Amino acid sequence: MSSLPVALIQTRTPASPVAALAHVEPLIREAAAGGAKLILTPEATNFVLKDRERRDAVLATLKADEAVCGLRNLARDLGVWLLIGSAIVRSGVDGDERAANRSILVGDSGEVAATYDKLHVYDVDLPTGENWRESASIRPGDAAVVADTPWGRLGLTVCYDLRFPQLFRALAKAGASMIAVPSAFTVPTGEAHWETLLRARAIEAGCFILAPAQGGEHEDGRRTWGRSTIVGPWGEVIAKLDHDAPGVLFASLDLDAVARARQAVPQLTHDRDFAPPR
Repeated sequence: MSSLPVALIQTRTPASPVAALAHVEPLIREAAAGGAKLILTPEATNFVLKDRERRDAVLATLKADEAVCGLRNLARDLGVWLLIGSAIVRSGVDGDERAANRSILVGDSGEVAATYDKLHVYDVDLPTGENWRESASIRPGDAAVVADTPWGRLGLTVCYDLRFPQLFRALAKAGASMIAVPSAFTVPTGEAHWETLLRARAIEAGCFILAPAQGGEHEDGRRTWGRSTIVGPWGEVIAKLDHDAPGVLFASLDLDAVARARQAVPQLTHDRDFAPPR
């Protein structure tokens, strides 16, 4: 049996990269001390800010962001693999002032092993009256990413990507045995859909879903759902935090379960071309 000790970090990220690093570092140290070899943090690990002017004042490149730099050094010092669920950084695209919502996989020597820019931006009008236009400030990515780790291939997604099963299927068919879903779900959508969607994506892809989340009321007034969750390839919830408070969620993944699930229901090999509906 092949097993992997993992930990998800649940945060309530502050409004600046310096404060964000101070917030998340002790939680990552706790995870490493508990034996985790792969540690994952939520979406927007480096700061949470709705106000565009304040955001632009702290926005930096990937190489210059203080939280990202500190977390890379921490991964090296602790000898762990760390997925910075996402950092809000300058996109690096000339002529586009929007930021990138970028997931960053860091190896145990502190190197950046892979990056992924969130494909699907969150533009919604909720029944509660909440309005979100992520596309106004975030430039969406244009490529799916599966990264190699010492334990298998890890598919990268961010938050709203969870609602697009075709992405998860593509990651699974590219060899992902684990898919990360770092998130900052709103409370209404989290309460209604979070666990159901996570379990559905695990079943469809036949792989582990690792979903670290932001939780609680942030400095900018935003409220996020929390309930960080790990789901197995048969759709079972392996571990879950039942609150919004910052914390660490531990689990040991039986990586052989992926092959068993995919052998039992070999859906990834049964695609058929079909004419579109009229």
